[in-house]
Amino acid sequence: MKLKNSIKSIAIGSFDGIHKAHRVLIDEVEGVVIIERNRASLTVGYRRSLYIKKPCFFYHFNKIKKLTAEDFIVKLKDDFPKLEKIVVGYDFAFGYKKEGDSRLLKELFDGDVVVIDEVKESNISIHTRVIKNYLDCGNIKSANMLLGRNFKLGGMVVKGQGIGKEKLVPTLNLKVYDCYTPKAGVYKSYTNIDGIWLKSVTFLGHRVTTDGLFAIESYILDRDIGIVTGFVEIEFVEFIRENRKFNSLDSLKSQIEKDIEKGRK
Repeated sequence: MKLKNSIKSIAIGSFDGIHKAHRVLIDEVEGVVIIERNRASLTVGYRRSLYIKKPCFFYHFNKIKKLTAEDFIVKLKDDFPKLEKIVVGYDFAFGYKKEGDSRLLKELFDGDVVVIDEVKESNISIHTRVIKNYLDCGNIKSANMLLGRNFKLGGMVVKGQGIGKEKLVPTLNLKVYDCYTPKAGVYKSYTNIDGIWLKSVTFLGHRVTTDGLFAIESYILDRDIGIVTGFVEIEFVEFIRENRKFNSLDSLKSQIEKDIEKGRK
């Protein structure tokens, strides 16, 4: 509570993805209030704080969604007794059924309210929904441009089918939770092993040639990584090809070898 009590300026929002527009708000303040909804996020839960580098305070949406706009401000004042400044985006809404906007915020809060105008990159509005649309299309380069970094997801290493190392290529298989995933297919990527980012080729989607199950599989280029366990992250750099079904494992392996060559370039 001592740290919270000392905060004089905060930015408020969901900050899903921590993209370039979010950073404009974050740069204005000492601390960040994150509204957590626990649904498919560009950046999951506490991992947002890894990109913010400032004190983060999480408000779970289900616990505040019935607060009126006035009650929400009361909560902020109680949680941040020294609060003097609130920074929000131009489309900010708060309170029960989004009854409040930036204009009402200025009426209810007796300190300074800063409203950040729409932020654009190459004349494209930077919004989480726009980034998600790019990811849905496999347009990783445009998504990364708006994020200001490579799109990343992480998960726990799990046991795969058992045929990769024997009949195809050895891969790391990940189980992810509450992550927004891009279009199914094969990508140039980087995979973090023990703190080192290694060039890789990553498949994401349903294994339609084999068991039909959804998988995220990463092949590390030109390196024997041995046995890997625990949490692993993958950065997506470029879309290589669509997911498709092959008539045989030999045909699939031949295509994988072509994907790897593209991944090396």
